[in-house]
Amino acid sequence: MKMLLLFIQYSIIMENLSLRLKGDFTYNAEYQQLYILTEHWKSDLLFYKDDLRFLHHLIDKYFIWLIHKEHLDEMRNLASDLSDIGKKCDGLLDKASMHLHHLAEQIDDPSKHDSKKIRSEHEELENEIAAFIKKFREIKKETFTVSEQVIEKEVKRLNP
Repeated sequence: MKMLLLFIQYSIIMENLSLRLKGDFTYNAEYQQLYILTEHWKSDLLFYKDDLRFLHHLIDKYFIWLIHKEHLDEMRNLASDLSDIGKKCDGLLDKASMHLHHLAEQIDDPSKHDSKKIRSEHEELENEIAAFIKKFREIKKETFTVSEQVIEKEVKRLNP
């Protein structure tokens, strides 16, 4: 039952990034709950990493159409944004892995780490992931919009 409740709480926060689970969930939850939630975050980040791979492929595939002078600066900025968000995703995956390690140690030996420090680390990771998701969505939308516009223009140019 706790797992179901945790999953429901997790779903709510991922749908509305400004909500906190039960307000002070991070500071009242059991370490096992924080561990499970962090595993879900890590799984989501791996999904976002795959999605980023697809967006890079999309730009690479249509790059020949995108290199026209009118699109070059826009595509450079987009490629740079994708690269930056990809690095951020990798960094968050590393942080999530480290946090899982800290939580596992805390579960095994509660005196190993400072409880407030681990909970603060959890909250910080949550905030960073929320900011990442927001930025990722913006970049993904921009990538599809630009790609669609460029393809439409090129189709019209090739088929007057």
